[in-house]
Amino acid sequence: QVQLVESGGGLVQPGGSLRLSCAASGLTLDYYTIAWFRQAPGKEREAVSCTGARNASTYYADSVKGRFTISRDNAQNTVYLQMNSLKPEDTAVYYCATPLVMLLPCTNQDYDYDYWGQGTQVTVSS
Repeated sequence: QVQLVESGGGLVQPGGSLRLSCAASGLTLDYYTIAWFRQAPGKEREAVSCTGARNASTYYADSVKGRFTISRDNAQNTVYLQMNSLKPEDTAVYYCATPLVMLLPCTNQDYDYDYWGQGTQVTVSS
């Protein structure tokens, strides 16, 4: 059974940094695409970043390019999202997700993802 568990969220001041982790179990991470989405209150869920299976593709939303970096440690079955220069508009619940099927490329559509973590809250505020 596939499970995803996010951690690393918290309260940070504008300009600060956080590193989110997505620990995966029940799958061999190297063969699966993992994406990060976020949802702010009253807003639609949006894709933030993605690392494709076999590291074959990467995606960043325009709003986070140059500030966020996604990486994966296949040996630890964990994907990381390093978030720098955080802004108040980055405040949201962040989720990691993976599709049911192996070896799919990154997409930014939430309907392509079948397994989701419980989310971790990121709040950027002074």
